[in-house]
Amino acid sequence: MSRQIRVMILDDHQSIIDGYVYRLSRIPEIEVVGKLAFGEELEPALKKRPADVLLLDVNVPTSPGNSNSYPILYTIPALLQIYPELNVLVISMFAERGLIRAVMESGASGYILKDDQATIRDLGNVVVSVANGGIYFSQKAHQLFLKHEMQKNSDFLTARQLEALSLCAAYPNSTMAELAQKMNVSHSTVRNLLSGAYVRLGARTRAAAIAKAHELGVVTPDSPVRPG
Repeated sequence: MSRQIRVMILDDHQSIIDGYVYRLSRIPEIEVVGKLAFGEELEPALKKRPADVLLLDVNVPTSPGNSNSYPILYTIPALLQIYPELNVLVISMFAERGLIRAVMESGASGYILKDDQATIRDLGNVVVSVANGGIYFSQKAHQLFLKHEMQKNSDFLTARQLEALSLCAAYPNSTMAELAQKMNVSHSTVRNLLSGAYVRLGARTRAAAIAKAHELGVVTPDSPVRPG
């Protein structure tokens, strides 16, 4: 039996929340455990009902009395320290490279544009993929983030990305928390390293990234099967 995937939604438009719930309801193993309109509701809600995936708008008011946008770039890494297995999937109308970069470097597992109707229609399967350790971008967001990644370092993969991939290849079933502990970095840092590596490799899941890294010879090849 498939494990239940708990999803929390933070968006200040009820019609959008209703649309997400409708899409998610098509996947039996998904359970929506929270629907929030204000940023300050998020931490108490997660404490009461932990989630596996958080669908997060980038521009929600902080509270009923504070219309300023909730500080998600501060909140995402803080939440990942408390809930290392939480996966944050940002869904936004803003296709700005700087924002996409900042969101991913904070530890998010993907960036979807609200006008990407094909992805929104398939939101349930996207959530399942992200809950299982994958990353997901709308095509335009992917192109913008890849451009940033390649400008950041001209090498195909950075030394730290290769370090993270090498650990994933050696310990494919390790959680993000375990990988972060082995690398002596924060959960958001290891997620950022892996998401950047996935994008450069053209992979959306850990298994696909490891397979591609082996194929390219950028991590130690699997040992040959020994006779007997």
